[in-house]
Amino acid sequence: MADRSSQLLLQALSRAAAEASAVPLFAGRGGLGLFPATAAGKQAAQRCRDEGYLLDAGEQGGAPLCVLSDKGRTYLLGQLSPREVLEDFVRVLEAREAQAAQLIAQARQMQASLEGLRQQIAPVLDRVRQQPAGGAGLNGVFKDFHEEATPQPDPAALTRSVVEALTRWVNSGDCPLPELFRQCGAASIGTFHDALRQLEADGCVYLHPWTAPLYAIPEPAYALLVGHEIAYYASLKQGGSR
Repeated sequence: MADRSSQLLLQALSRAAAEASAVPLFAGRGGLGLFPATAAGKQAAQRCRDEGYLLDAGEQGGAPLCVLSDKGRTYLLGQLSPREVLEDFVRVLEAREAQAAQLIAQARQMQASLEGLRQQIAPVLDRVRQQPAGGAGLNGVFKDFHEEATPQPDPAALTRSVVEALTRWVNSGDCPLPELFRQCGAASIGTFHDALRQLEADGCVYLHPWTAPLYAIPEPAYALLVGHEIAYYASLKQGGSR
């Protein structure tokens, strides 16, 4: 059994014996398959089927599937020692364990991502449901998000307060909006966002976007929807004081 065809045949039967379900007859791009898709591999595969060592088990994506027959198992055990067969089983088991661990890690990562997204979307959806028909839409939702029914301060005073807070922050880089909100003393997030929009329109401040995943925003209520971006930082433009 020293010729190449016989080696391919025994290797294929060993793999088939270690699988609990049907296996592709030929290896594809994913590498899973009993025979290489070469001339020698096709010849060995045909020999296995002619001898009845492998049984047809349908197709998957147009590729033939097969399972080891009792005759094939008997032939395999007659050609290889039990130790060699067992080693093949162990190799297949280790490969499947690695694949399972990777799938579990991906599933956990997706679950964490979905949970974070759900937490971000839930309050916004609640706000949308509370909007009357023909309301301000998503921009209005972000504008009014968590806004409290308190007396509104003078808009001009608030914009001055925002500029003063950014002036104090100027040596520390871009100021996160939650920190800016706390420093400027705004009565509500809605009025705070209005002041930022006015200052940007007047050319006094830059609004910088959040570039990481949305579920990672530390305090999402303070984020500001600007066009198609979510602004989360602000900085004072040079010569932008009011």
